[in-house]
Amino acid sequence: MYPKQVSIFEVGARDGLQNEQPVTCQNKIILIEDLAKAGIKRIEAASFVSPKWVPQMADSGDVLRNIFRQTGVTYSALTPNLKGLELALDAGADEVAIFGAASETFSQRNINCSIDESIERFAPVIERAITANIPVRGYVSCVLGCPYEGDISTSEVARVSEILYKMGCYEISLGDTIGVGTPTHSRKMLEAVADKVPVDKLALHFHDTYGQALANILACLETGVSVIDSSVAGLGGCPYAKGASGNLATEDLVYMLHGLGIETGIDLPLLAQAGNKISQALGRTSGSKVALAITP
Repeated sequence: MYPKQVSIFEVGARDGLQNEQPVTCQNKIILIEDLAKAGIKRIEAASFVSPKWVPQMADSGDVLRNIFRQTGVTYSALTPNLKGLELALDAGADEVAIFGAASETFSQRNINCSIDESIERFAPVIERAITANIPVRGYVSCVLGCPYEGDISTSEVARVSEILYKMGCYEISLGDTIGVGTPTHSRKMLEAVADKVPVDKLALHFHDTYGQALANILACLETGVSVIDSSVAGLGGCPYAKGASGNLATEDLVYMLHGLGIETGIDLPLLAQAGNKISQALGRTSGSKVALAITP
């Protein structure tokens, strides 16, 4: 039985744009405000990582300070360390996120430390955020496969997820970072994690590199999971770019959910307009099949 309602966690303004050509601060502000107008209630708006590594996010503080904030909308920021957390708090983030991995090699290549070392680094971040009454979300990368190790043990995904949950993350987002998952594999992984972390504290973050994201989400919906991450216009998943990250387009997800009779609270035409507008700023067409189909 499918959930009656699904909460969309929109990552286009962060996970999407950090993998695209740089756009102006004003373009980002317009995108975030347009997403809220379309009914998106959870928006990852910023990332406080080193500008040296992610120059596209260097203006995150200005973005958070200058958006018009809609009542009832949560504006989130990625914060890998205490310095990032303090910058996010100073800019008025409603929520922060930390990111780990289920792959040792990916953890070493991505954040230069082991899985367990990365978890140790997050402890003071979570502690400080909780002291400031700021919710912390946890990401686990490579839950269905790793570019270096290949298949990843579901028990390791469950182990890392449980640790982050017990450390204080209110929600754990399970990321198929390279988009290699298939429906049966996805469901088995989710069920393994749900044995350790309540399913209502889990979210899915499935990339669409192999065109499987919607099928994978559909296979998982009957487990009771009701939070899904996606990226408007497929931002970050430019279909013709080498090494495209393959983000699932929010428009395509919303179209499927509405077709299943699942409520999202999102106005699909307005969402497509938001995606088309930022795509124009990037000088390309939307990566959403639905947006292309419904746009005159």
